[in-house]
Amino acid sequence: MKKTFKIYLLVPALSLMALTSCKKSFVELTQNNNNPSSVPAALLMNGILTNLPDLPDGATTSSTQGSMVYASASNKAEIWSQYYIYNYNYYGNNTYDFDSGADYYTTIKNVVTMETVAASAGGAAINPYEAMGKFFRAYFFSKMSMERGDIPMTQALKGLSNLTPTYDTQKAVMVQALAWLESANADMTQLIATPSIGGTGLGATLGGDIYFGNNLVEWQKVVNTFRLRLLIQLSKKVSDPDLNVASQFNSIVTNPTKYPLIQSAADNLQYVFVSPTNYYPQTPDNFGQSGSRQNTSATYISLLTKLQDPRVFVTAEPARYLVDTLKQSPTDFKSFVGADPGLDLGVMYSQAGLQRYSFLNRKRYYSTYTGEPSIQIGYAELQFNIAEAINRGWTAGNAETYYEAGIQASMASYSIPTTGSFTAYFYRPGSTSVAVLGNYDAYTINTNWNTYYNQTAVKYAGGTTGLTQILQQKYLALFRHSGLEAYFTYRRTGVPTFTTGPGTDNGQRIAQRFQYPPSERTANTANYNTALANQYGGNDDINGIMWILK
Repeated sequence: MKKTFKIYLLVPALSLMALTSCKKSFVELTQNNNNPSSVPAALLMNGILTNLPDLPDGATTSSTQGSMVYASASNKAEIWSQYYIYNYNYYGNNTYDFDSGADYYTTIKNVVTMETVAASAGGAAINPYEAMGKFFRAYFFSKMSMERGDIPMTQALKGLSNLTPTYDTQKAVMVQALAWLESANADMTQLIATPSIGGTGLGATLGGDIYFGNNLVEWQKVVNTFRLRLLIQLSKKVSDPDLNVASQFNSIVTNPTKYPLIQSAADNLQYVFVSPTNYYPQTPDNFGQSGSRQNTSATYISLLTKLQDPRVFVTAEPARYLVDTLKQSPTDFKSFVGADPGLDLGVMYSQAGLQRYSFLNRKRYYSTYTGEPSIQIGYAELQFNIAEAINRGWTAGNAETYYEAGIQASMASYSIPTTGSFTAYFYRPGSTSVAVLGNYDAYTINTNWNTYYNQTAVKYAGGTTGLTQILQQKYLALFRHSGLEAYFTYRRTGVPTFTTGPGTDNGQRIAQRFQYPPSERTANTANYNTALANQYGGNDDINGIMWILK
């Protein structure tokens, strides 16, 4: 009887529990209590910064995976900038097959959330996160516009309240981006001078910064340096009174107290690779796959050898056919040969197999897991941008001084001394591992800045010739850095000369823009069609000419 009585009492209890649980909503029942219910602003900023860089070899980062991941095969910034090229179609090609380019809208949504979270966590109206948010908006929106033209901006990111945002003109995007950068600089000036105005608590304390360790002083330099880049990209619109390109550029360069700029390579905005979580895209592990499937481009190598430039000994290796069969010196500039990007891929593959081309330097780009830092906004580029502005008459100064500083900064990044010597390492044919130093032949390269600079093709000449020299040296300095910046500069100026042919496809033309994402065509059809009609005759044409280039 006692045992039966206990079971009798238990049944109603179980029934009561079942009835109670049935009253819970579906959301409550499916909620995972192990997932965080909120994300601090610092963590959001960390993810935004992780998604910011354009990395070598088409690689990208993932803030969710914490590792290197590869984007689609069409992410070919270095190929499209004609630095190095594929010679084997299985791994890639050299066609100008632009698709929809970068999509930063999800990242910008995180910027908005970051600002909201910071404000709710003690951040004042002016706080480090809202100042950084203005820079992020300017950076991501302007980059998408540089790739495609008009884009949704003002009405974007509204969620369910507006699923079909209209397109802002490219001019409006650029005007707004420049205004955001001006405001970001002003806010950072106040926060650096008086940190307490940022509020209290987590919302007032910058965190999650993988580049400068939460140092707003460094970020302010980046903000203004990026603004000069954007103004240079607007060189064809210098007469537009709504932009005031020249006066804006002059105001920044002539007032370093108000607008501090990057002062040296130590201030570079650069992504540093870490082993074992974030490998450099090219490592000893994938050398066998891609080391011989990509060779250097004649666009890049020919410019280096024409200028008798010692950087070629660091970034490339001599064509082994010329060295081993024809017995040319491996340190003779004539031993370095890049392939024409326009070549049919079958022809290039055959010639590459015969060792007729130079490959990327294995020691620098394949021998370790961390490689070189990937510069996104850097000192050398800044020097060339200022030199170009002076050459164009936007601001006073000695263009040659900045031109020289840019070249020297680039060479220093490769540990090439102005006067002295350095060691060049070339992979020995038949070796089995690129990670072993003993598998490289070492050569002493003597350098003398005056000898190099006093060449007619190098020494700054001023005028139109001087502008070409500035742009050529900028192209050399951007090798493997800053994503599409070299391509954007070519598209704007035609320097250096890019070559085309059967291998580049697209009717042997250099594509001028990226297409819009397919989702725009299907989910925002009316605004998409209006944007195409306003810009490109109704066609989403990769050869269409956007406003910034007219």
